[in-house]
Amino acid sequence: MEDLQKLETEIISDITAQDKLSGLEDIRISEVGKKGRVSLLMRELGKMTPEEKKIFGPKLNGLKNKINDAITNHKATLEARELNRRLQSERIDITLPSAPENQGSIHPISQVMDEVAEIFTEIGFSIAEGPEIEEDFYNFTALNIPPEHPARQMHDTFYLPEDADGNRKLLRTHTSPVQIRTMMSGPPPYRIIAPGRTYRCDSDATHTPMFHQVEALVIDRDIHMGHLKWCIEEFCRKFFELDNVKIRFRPSYFPFTEPSAEVDIGCAFRDGEILIGEGDDWLEIMGCGMVNPRVLENVNLDPGEYQGFAFGMGLDRIAMLKWGIPDLREFFAADLRWLKHYGFAALDIPSLSTQNHKTGSSGSERKANDNPPARQKRGERATRAGGTQVVSEERTIVPPINKNEGHK
Repeated sequence: MEDLQKLETEIISDITAQDKLSGLEDIRISEVGKKGRVSLLMRELGKMTPEEKKIFGPKLNGLKNKINDAITNHKATLEARELNRRLQSERIDITLPSAPENQGSIHPISQVMDEVAEIFTEIGFSIAEGPEIEEDFYNFTALNIPPEHPARQMHDTFYLPEDADGNRKLLRTHTSPVQIRTMMSGPPPYRIIAPGRTYRCDSDATHTPMFHQVEALVIDRDIHMGHLKWCIEEFCRKFFELDNVKIRFRPSYFPFTEPSAEVDIGCAFRDGEILIGEGDDWLEIMGCGMVNPRVLENVNLDPGEYQGFAFGMGLDRIAMLKWGIPDLREFFAADLRWLKHYGFAALDIPSLSTQNHKTGSSGSERKANDNPPARQKRGERATRAGGTQVVSEERTIVPPINKNEGHK
């Protein structure tokens, strides 16, 4: 039998010289595997005399154990070395800026809807909602719009197919049906706003088949035009962030209000800019009026006891004015570049979720843009998504309407 000491030295030397785990496994197989050199030597013990077995048996077992121990220890060394190498190569520098990720933004329509809701809830209004598929009574008849009125024609209104009884529902042409449903839901007083989608057969740079409106309704005893004027002035002052606002009322006609008026806000057109609150020009922003007594009678309210006012405006339109958006159709084009430019960061918003629907509770704190949004060039926005926002630490809660307050 060959010199075991020389064999041991050779094998241990091969083990310690290996720098790969795969090489260690090859040595194990070639030396102590089923057909390895040490295994073959152990098979020769059967041919030896008892005296020789007593001498070589323990030596072969000891050699096998030393080889296995050497492989195990060197394997642990190689694994630790590999782990350290990976830790060094995969180390993360936490001081480096993180990789940019795509972020969504709040659509300007959602933003302006939330801002309007917050302004009105601060002065005691609650938020009311209604169905977009509406009945003729709520959309037209109850609002003093007779059957021969042009608004009932197919070119102005989207009608659904007739049902089995010959009745046709329609897509509401304004959010005024919410006012009717509110007045029929219980006794006055009412002080609500009704934001939502509306539909008309129209499409150009300033009209789309689907658009957004918000309407306000106040019904109580001793309500007059002075209250209407104060509400509109207060809204314009807060929405356009102006200390003083100049508005005028032009006589107009709406079937559901009497008297009726169009509201213009003072502005200046200068070098491609619309400067709200400056200059001698005027820009129409909404329609308003005192609720027509016939509308009150249609919902079983006594016009001799209750009076009220209503006004409504296009949310898309006032968003265009505030942020200088030239084409209404861009709101619905789903252009990601446009949304990134005009969108609001998720934490910018006063959210409808912070308002208590139909309770009139005050809203969350509003946030002011870095630049006055009432003085924007067309196509520009005051603060883009991710821009700096300043949170006002003070908040003015406007008191409810004083019924004894005189006309302004």
